[in-house]
Amino acid sequence: MTDRLLIAGGLVLDASGDGRPESLDILVEDGDIAALLAPGEAGDENAERLDASGHIVVPGLVNAHTHSHGALGKGLIDDRWPLELLLNAGPGVTGGRSAAQKNQSALLSAIELAKKGCTACYDLCLEVPLPTEDGLLAVAEAYEAVGIRAVLAPMMADTTLYHAMPGLWGSLPEALRPPAMADDTWRQALAVVERAVEAWPHALDRVRPALGPTIPMHCSDDFLRACARLSADLGLPVQTHLAESVVQAKVALERYGRSLTAHLDHVGLLSERFSAAHAIWIDDDDIALLAERGCAVAHNPASNLRLGSGVAKLRAMLDAGIPVGIGTDSTSTSDGQNLIEAMRLGAYLSRAEEREPDRWVGALEAFRCATAGSARVLGLADRIGRIAPGFAADLVFLRRDEITFVPEGDILVQFVFAESGLSIDRVMVAGKSIVVDGRMTTIDEARLYGEARATAAELLEPLAPQRERQAALAEYVLDFCRGRYPGDEE
Repeated sequence: MTDRLLIAGGLVLDASGDGRPESLDILVEDGDIAALLAPGEAGDENAERLDASGHIVVPGLVNAHTHSHGALGKGLIDDRWPLELLLNAGPGVTGGRSAAQKNQSALLSAIELAKKGCTACYDLCLEVPLPTEDGLLAVAEAYEAVGIRAVLAPMMADTTLYHAMPGLWGSLPEALRPPAMADDTWRQALAVVERAVEAWPHALDRVRPALGPTIPMHCSDDFLRACARLSADLGLPVQTHLAESVVQAKVALERYGRSLTAHLDHVGLLSERFSAAHAIWIDDDDIALLAERGCAVAHNPASNLRLGSGVAKLRAMLDAGIPVGIGTDSTSTSDGQNLIEAMRLGAYLSRAEEREPDRWVGALEAFRCATAGSARVLGLADRIGRIAPGFAADLVFLRRDEITFVPEGDILVQFVFAESGLSIDRVMVAGKSIVVDGRMTTIDEARLYGEARATAAELLEPLAPQRERQAALAEYVLDFCRGRYPGDEE
């Protein structure tokens, strides 16, 4: 029997048009949008009816880049760390977790996304030292339990931070020098992904596995080539952190004699399945190459600001025809999972990037990036990110009587530039409401929060020696980076 729902009386705002909301009823059949109808046009008495009067209905936002493992480490990242110090500290914050704890962290991340209007994400999840099948399934099951979609890419590397940067390891005191990773690390990691893909449970059909070679310089060329082959053979999406910091960009020139983007093309990784997270320190040639290869970009403005990484060339990428999505990055680097805020920052930062006002990213473009653009990054451009027949009924309902929309002017501008998430009343995925009146319907939040507080406290003590070691390494890492910051060249 067909499951039918009529969402009636709402004001529909979709990014594919001109940004003007329309009074439309939405007919949903078996979780997909079957038709957009003039108010009162539907006469199907068998359809369940949802009164959306007094609401603006927008597509579920799509997060193009995040890390669910960050949710159990909230507030543990120093507020003045650049990226390299964050990477240095990572094992002392995210190590030593059981599958149940990885599930718990992903539950926290997914709930925060859902309550702030996000219905799908690209999650580069971390397991130390290597991804495991149990860990991947634990994270996937968290998304399934909360009810949002996810592309799940385990972060993988076969080179440590300290060995990736020429000269850094040798500059460390001998007692602090971390060992190199085993030669077969990347083979072990890819074998885990292959087995997981082969045995992926049908019940987790809203979660799709992918590849996450975490940072190009932390991956050997053999590893990157193997990722490219596996992506092509299995049709897997692949995402990496591309030129997120100026240090990465300069070290790439030292190591490869070419830009990171050019090097990824050299090893065959760039394709229509590839997306670059951050892509800050890239030039016009890199942008042209990404566009030529059909790649997408996940823009993370809040994280870029938090870590002082720089301002990405959003306008140039859009002008080149690159599909650009918006991401929050980890709770460790953005301090939250608010994609509305990230969407707004993406538009605002274009004003610092471009002098001419007509080249600024406006509200409609930012909205498109956070919906259809991010959907393209996830490889789901034909399923999510729009309110249109044939697309999934992933919808967010905003109260028009909330302060953001009182009085109503340009609703699109108010949503992108003023909304905080306060107006979100209901969130729907595949026609099922997972948030109602601002509360989850799928998860016992109070119970989870109590358990998560206890887990976070339990994780800190065993990792104390690791954090002490990372703290001792920090001054050497920062000293290495200083010589590669703009204006610090001798």
